[in-house]
Amino acid sequence: MEQNKIYKLHMGPAKCALDLCDGSERGEYVNQDYILNKLGRPHRAICLMYCYYPQDPKWPLRASVAYPNDGSGAWGYPYDDYFPYKGGLNGNLNDEPFNQMRDIRKHGQDVILTLTIDPRIPEEYIAAIARDLRSFGRVMLRINHEATGSWFNFNKMASYEDVAAFFVMCCDVIHREAPNVKVILCLDGFKDVNEETMDKEDIFTEAIKAADIESVDRYLALHWGWPFDVAEEGGNTFARYSGKNIYQCTKKSYKRYCEINGEKRPMVLSELNADGDVTGAYDQAQMMQDFCDSLKADDENWLSGFTMYQMRDRGRLGLEIEDPNNSSVGIDQPVLDTYKEILYDEYFYPTLETSDEAVLPAKLRWGGAEDSDGLALSMHFDANPVFCEAYFEGELEEANLMMEINGRWFYKAPGVKCIDFMSAFYKKQLTGPADMTLKIFAPPATGENDSSQGEDWQTNYYTTITALPKVRVAYKPVVESLD
Repeated sequence: MEQNKIYKLHMGPAKCALDLCDGSERGEYVNQDYILNKLGRPHRAICLMYCYYPQDPKWPLRASVAYPNDGSGAWGYPYDDYFPYKGGLNGNLNDEPFNQMRDIRKHGQDVILTLTIDPRIPEEYIAAIARDLRSFGRVMLRINHEATGSWFNFNKMASYEDVAAFFVMCCDVIHREAPNVKVILCLDGFKDVNEETMDKEDIFTEAIKAADIESVDRYLALHWGWPFDVAEEGGNTFARYSGKNIYQCTKKSYKRYCEINGEKRPMVLSELNADGDVTGAYDQAQMMQDFCDSLKADDENWLSGFTMYQMRDRGRLGLEIEDPNNSSVGIDQPVLDTYKEILYDEYFYPTLETSDEAVLPAKLRWGGAEDSDGLALSMHFDANPVFCEAYFEGELEEANLMMEINGRWFYKAPGVKCIDFMSAFYKKQLTGPADMTLKIFAPPATGENDSSQGEDWQTNYYTTITALPKVRVAYKPVVESLD
């Protein structure tokens, strides 16, 4: 295989980024190798759902384990039934969520950490969390989301005024201790387009101003009674909403945030889906497609990104349903195929731009899924290949790489010597000669940034590449038919 020129390559933000929730009170964490192979490309970020109530006498057990006979549903325990955050004061960085965060970042994605926190804990606890996150690059931290609601324990432990003040304190500490971390505020926003102000915005005005990113959570349909009842006609534990109204109210929330701040700030939908318990599998997929079509048709490009909730769900809020016989097995839902089409839509795809010719050795910079510098290796194909694979030798064998060819992304872990690229051509076959590039990025091999690399170590990670992979391409079987 003739290997031609190499070029500098920059990855920038999509018009609207796609993030994915992976694990919650409704499902377990799914490893990133599985997700990448299932969906074919990385997300901007993966959202993890955790809680931190360190003053509870049974902490850090998960709430449903510590109090198995208490409450009804995830919100009836003394603290929220998310995975327990094992960091903080006297924490263990070799436990969760840190191993999952390393997995996410090795695979070329940023981390969104959703954390419900006891609002009565003192500042020193928050400072410890901030220090936990310093080495994980451009983290987005969502603290006490859906803060104007009533179901989370932080709202049961404190007034809305105290929850708002706690958020402001958290922002101050995080910004001081971990400037690589951006803090997300998630309120309820507008529910009616005719409203003039958002619910409790007067209480949360200072919190809105303190946040780096504004957000709301929106479900096009939701069965909040799951798993304690079945959504059936005439019931009152579920609802289906107008997609048009959801869109208009979310956009109006963004504009109101801008008015309060006096400037535009990034706006995200931190949870978005339609619940198949209510809509059935086919309407679920269609409602997600319709919402994304509305985004694409809107010239204002007001939404920075949304988080698909979620990868694998024990109910019907996932791209997969968890197999009840085996939690490590996911059952594809129609929304998965719809979502894959959205993933590859140019509107939701990160920009990949080549510039000047590059020379080796080359210093690659991983700044995150919206700001990184890599290499593009030009390649020519005479026809659709029968074999296409890359070999990694010498120092390159120990590199941690994310690579794209013909639209599909591949991960190479340190120590891996060969990656088979043929799955990029099975459903997207070449119909004749073609020129394309093999795109190469180098996220941190451990999943963490290196404090010895310079003043910008919290936001950038550097890898020097001294050689390129050797690509083998063949256009016919090794042994032809004997018939």
